Amino acid sequence: MSIRVIKTLKRLAAIVLFAPALALSAGAELHLDKAPVSSDPAALQNGAKVFVNYCLSCHSASFARYNTLQQIGLDEQQIRDNLMFTGERVGDLMKIAMRPAESKVWFGVTPPDLTLIARQRASEFGSGADWLYTYLRQFYRDPARPTGWNNVVFGNVGMPHALWELQGQQVAKVTEHEDGTKSVALELATPGRMSVEEYDKTVADLVSFLVWMGEPMADKRKTIGMYVLIFLAGLFVLSYALKKNYWKDIH
Repeated sequence: MSIRVIKTLKRLAAIVLFAPALALSAGAELHLDKAPVSSDPAALQNGAKVFVNYCLSCHSASFARYNTLQQIGLDEQQIRDNLMFTGERVGDLMKIAMRPAESKVWFGVTPPDLTLIARQRASEFGSGADWLYTYLRQFYRDPARPTGWNNVVFGNVGMPHALWELQGQQVAKVTEHEDGTKSVALELATPGRMSVEEYDKTVADLVSFLVWMGEPMADKRKTIGMYVLIFLAGLFVLSYALKKNYWKDIH
């Protein structure tokens, strides 16, 4: 193989390796608000209520079962009475009746499953929780869109604003800067049933539930990990003391 061919192959390998990073760095920077994620059972229960009432009609959570909600402090009767409305069983997966082909026709794209959405949306700009928390608070009216809604975080999104009755209707004001860039500021044109603070808290509870649903055992895993590290630290101290005692008489 000639030297020229080898150099060409090296260039191609470099392009393949670094092209994704270059493409990523060329994208617009995304400003995300820090999500106040909570593991408090009351917050998770409220998030589950919002999820079932406003999200589960279009988005499934097909990797989670209703009975897993017992881990956030609900019993089976509470789950049946407050979170199940179409005759499901407590052990059923949290699926929806809408067919993917039909939803694609209505929305232009099939609504994604939300079981792992908080993990899937993580990026260099922030966690998946940060993305969801910002996204759900930055819908605005856009008559040019088929649904009448647009979003600052996800431009030209196909999803309508499912929580608009709670938040109200925001409008966008675009400002053009001297360097050619544009910034979008949202203003609340029509108030919803909740104040800004109440809506932000509701979204935070919903995001907390989505984070929990993606890994219900996360808190237990972290606790076990902490005990394992403490055990390893103690084992290291004992091992070091044994090593010193073993080698003290060897010269």
